[in-house]
Amino acid sequence: MLGFVSAVGVEIASGRDLFSQLATGGVPLFLGSAILLSVASVIPMLKGVSKESKSQEIMSSGAEMLNGRFAMLGLVALALTEYLKGGPLIS
Repeated sequence: MLGFVSAVGVEIASGRDLFSQLATGGVPLFLGSAILLSVASVIPMLKGVSKESKSQEIMSSGAEMLNGRFAMLGLVALALTEYLKGGPLIS
């Protein structure tokens, strides 16, 4: 979700498409945030906290998994649309 929202936000602010964002230094930022969020997700598991124990009615673990999958599909759709269009989706 963070990647999709960040890509669209930078595109709205600067008018650069996803590929130009990655070409001008976006890969290290992406990798850094992915590592940080992965470590932050693993720490509670190492302490014995399960995702089901933290689930609530609205923000259940199943809903979060579904939201993450839709965000991944959105990012792929954004990249594919910009590739086929030849420029930013939002201009």
